[in-house]
Amino acid sequence: MRFSSAALAFSLVVVGALSPSSAFVASPAITSSRSSAAVATPATALSMVATNEVVTSEAKPRKTREERLQLASKGLQVHVVGLSIHHCKVEVREKLAIAEAEWNAASNEIIADGVVAEAAVLSTCNRFEVYYSASDPRAAMASVTEYLAQRSGLPVSVLRQNLFMLSGDDAVWHIMRVSGGLDSLIVGEGQILSQVRQCYLHSVEEDGCGGKVLARLLNNALAAGKRVRSETAISKGSVSISSAAVELSEMLSMPDLNLPFSEARLTVVGAGKMTRLLVIHLASRGLEKITIVNRSVGRPQELQEEFPDVDIEIKLMDDLWDVVGRSDIVYTATSSVDYVVDEQKLEENGLASGRPLMLVDISVPRNVNDDCKNIESVTAYSVDDLKAVVAKNTAMRQREMIEAENLLREEADAFIGWRESLSAIPTINQLQERANTFREEELQRCTRKLSNANLNDKELEAVERLSRGIVNKLLHGPMAHLRKTESVEGKQATLKELNAMFRLDEEANGRGRSNRRR
Repeated sequence: MRFSSAALAFSLVVVGALSPSSAFVASPAITSSRSSAAVATPATALSMVATNEVVTSEAKPRKTREERLQLASKGLQVHVVGLSIHHCKVEVREKLAIAEAEWNAASNEIIADGVVAEAAVLSTCNRFEVYYSASDPRAAMASVTEYLAQRSGLPVSVLRQNLFMLSGDDAVWHIMRVSGGLDSLIVGEGQILSQVRQCYLHSVEEDGCGGKVLARLLNNALAAGKRVRSETAISKGSVSISSAAVELSEMLSMPDLNLPFSEARLTVVGAGKMTRLLVIHLASRGLEKITIVNRSVGRPQELQEEFPDVDIEIKLMDDLWDVVGRSDIVYTATSSVDYVVDEQKLEENGLASGRPLMLVDISVPRNVNDDCKNIESVTAYSVDDLKAVVAKNTAMRQREMIEAENLLREEADAFIGWRESLSAIPTINQLQERANTFREEELQRCTRKLSNANLNDKELEAVERLSRGIVNKLLHGPMAHLRKTESVEGKQATLKELNAMFRLDEEANGRGRSNRRR
């Protein structure tokens, strides 16, 4: 029974030490314990876990614990800067286009100077966007803009005329609308959801730079996009860039070629994802003979196997001009950064005169140079020319867009609430550290008093566990209240009250120890 009495007596001492009127007053002992290495107890381990949750960046070199706490107290805000088909022409977008395989490399360059904490790149044929988080928005914006200027070779003054920049809740709302297909050229198109998914997956890879906040945002946006497509009819009857290209060429076949679309000889240059979609939409219109020109035969053969009902002829790039010479409509969809077709090449291959030729370029960077339009018999279209096809689709989806925006708003609010909850973590850490400091002090004092009680190691460990349990139970209520999702104003008021109640912001001035002695 001697052990039980000692443990009970010690526990009462711990409870007394945690009294707000005496324990939570700054003291030199507390200050020193904050700056020195803490004893490895579950309480400090819990504090370290909470601290790690605050770390929103995998930036190199790794920040110290104090820097991470300071960063958390400021909070990381999300931002987006970029170009889209709504804001600038393809001539500017193609200068910043980044192949998916290089998204992470670009993200690492953006965070290299340490001003930007997290970054993720989303580059498609219709948009180029950099999502990032930082504690100093002004410095981060300057850093990202300078990077984009260097990459594009455009002066910052020119670049700023084409860029859009959004911060905080506006940036959150933007990625939600992008993922939901509401910001696409073709409202409700499904390809952008796949591209946002790839952006998220790359951001959480070993060499990705998503971090805690940005990865959470992209994951929430991905979930939001799925909800919109499953709970509304926004995607029903919608078209992708590939199907819009098919629709455009079908609409202009008679005016440009004086030939019914069903009789046109078709060629697709490239054999990637866009080509696959082109084949799907061409086949849906009853066009069963298509020539695919590619650098290798591997992917075209896969398309042959996937579409056995379509007569796909495979040609290599060496035969490009022979194929173009016997085609009426040529779609280009390669990843080449140089022009595949231009005026000079058409002239050199004897295609500058004679029968009409339609070129439909759905690549970014572009595969077809604008100078092809100088040839009288050639008509050339890029992704920017698809707007005529889009107009009729947007009007049909207005009601679905309203329902989709309501769902997206729910997901955006959920993320914003989670992000605001991070502001409570520094206060939780301070509360845990303060409580654990006093627990350890009282434990040492009580251990000296019980030195004559002949307690063995197992009994002392039980006293240690009991003290931790009492501290955790006393702190559970305040910490649970802090973690609740509520309005930003309510969260700030709660933090202010707890800081005042437990005097967490007081400077160490020696009053804590003297107050306890009184």
